[in-house]
Amino acid sequence: MAVTLRVNGKTRQVEADPNTPLLWVLRDDLELTGTKFGCGVAQCGACTVHLDGKAARSCVTPVGTVRGREVVTIEGVSGKTAQAVQDSWRALDVVQCGYCQSGQIMSAIALLTELPHPSDDDIDAAMTGNVCRCATYVRIRAAIKEAAGNL
Repeated sequence: MAVTLRVNGKTRQVEADPNTPLLWVLRDDLELTGTKFGCGVAQCGACTVHLDGKAARSCVTPVGTVRGREVVTIEGVSGKTAQAVQDSWRALDVVQCGYCQSGQIMSAIALLTELPHPSDDDIDAAMTGNVCRCATYVRIRAAIKEAAGNL
């Protein structure tokens, strides 16, 4: 079945069952591989994208439910908040293996878009469910704080 999506500012049409997870449409059909598969049950955050500006787990989001909504992947983030987060990630050398980082960054951007000056508790709450196997959580929190300070 043809499904029309708005991804990273472009209208795209794919042949997919409406129940197919958005993650697989992004990766396999649209070749946007920055969004990662981690667990498949919305517990690790590696697949985080923005749906209408809010962080969402694409591994459990049926593609049929995103019609008429704006999907943004790590490849399509832009703007002042996205730039501040990406700059702070580089400045503080957050990345270790990097596998989870697109999901971490997408969650951080969504947080700072909604709450530009979060407390540690706000950061912890927003980032819960984003698992980093390398345990760079201290650097992630510091990078979010630095990005907030630069907004």
